[in-house]
Amino acid sequence: MFLQNAMFNSVKKLKSHAANMLTICNLAFGGAAIMATMNEQFTYSVLFIFVAGLLDRFDGMVARKFSLESELGKQLDSMSDIISFGVAPALLMYSLVLHEFSVTGMAITVLYIACGGFRLARFNISESNGFFTGLPITVAGVILTLSYFALNYIPSVSYMFLVIILSILMISTFTARKV
Repeated sequence: MFLQNAMFNSVKKLKSHAANMLTICNLAFGGAAIMATMNEQFTYSVLFIFVAGLLDRFDGMVARKFSLESELGKQLDSMSDIISFGVAPALLMYSLVLHEFSVTGMAITVLYIACGGFRLARFNISESNGFFTGLPITVAGVILTLSYFALNYIPSVSYMFLVIILSILMISTFTARKV
């Protein structure tokens, strides 16, 4: 009986932290993507960012399914998103392409990260109304990461424009229905 109660309590406790554990895994894969970029393992960086994207998708689903939505989870999710979809893709593109443009490339990289941070902060203080305001950082990060596959097909200067456009879209005020 004691063992059965202990197992039940353990499963209940594990279930209560499932969404946050997925979010922390998202953060870990974002960190791993940054380290892979630093070690010029760009393919791994791309893979890790995509895994972080999957984890980000599922953490919200798990939180809603088990009624685990919390202020802590919301903040943790934003911290993970700035790493996985702000810093990791920005450093990946800086290392691959934007470094060619010296200080301008650095400024554009920092602009993207700052706009992503602003977008997340705005999201955290907004009321949930079934709409996104601005391009979600997750979408921007995945688009930027997907552009890795076009490296050999488009001019380097195109990446400067892509990063600027994504930055502007993240802080813009257009609305789109959440799916």
